[in-house]
Amino acid sequence: MAYIFLDESGDLGFDSNKKSSKFFVVTFLFVKNKGPVEKVIKKVARNLSKKELKKHVGILHACKEKPKTIIKTLGMLNEKDISVLSIHLNKAKVYTKLRDEKHVLYNYVSNILLDRIFTKKLISLDSPIILIASRRETNRFLNDNFKNYLENQVKNNHKLDICVKIKTPEAEKCLQAVDFICWAIYKKKELGDESYYNLIRQKIVEESPLFP
Repeated sequence: MAYIFLDESGDLGFDSNKKSSKFFVVTFLFVKNKGPVEKVIKKVARNLSKKELKKHVGILHACKEKPKTIIKTLGMLNEKDISVLSIHLNKAKVYTKLRDEKHVLYNYVSNILLDRIFTKKLISLDSPIILIASRRETNRFLNDNFKNYLENQVKNNHKLDICVKIKTPEAEKCLQAVDFICWAIYKKKELGDESYYNLIRQKIVEESPLFP
């Protein structure tokens, strides 16, 4: 079994009058065995104080954690058998048409990453592949559209079957892990801060722009 976990950092807002991010980052974490990654998240959560735990509601979220928690989590993930693929979108270069179709843009970016995984054979194609994305939409139609779009693209372009699921980080611990990794990459792109990125750098097999 091969697992791909998907998360993003930044936003898809294009209003210059509001505090929108300059970059939008989408990251894939892929593993053959998700057990060790789940254990990292559980161990980090167990070591939080009671006061910290009350704020979490069962979820670790990088942007809300103390630096020591982020450093510990990324350090532990760096010791596991994982691979990371990431793509960043400079929103200033996004075509005007796509700016008005945010869900279409998100689907497109996600598919570009999937295509690179299969083209470069970064995961085994001999066993079932499950992609689990962090839920970002409450609209069932948009979620179904995302799921069907990716499954059809992989089938048509690579003659492979992939099962796409949408879950919450609370239900799927590995989504919390990819959140930390994606956030570290985002900090590097958005703010030029590589301190957290360097803790996971060796696990990143590709990091590239969508619109150079």
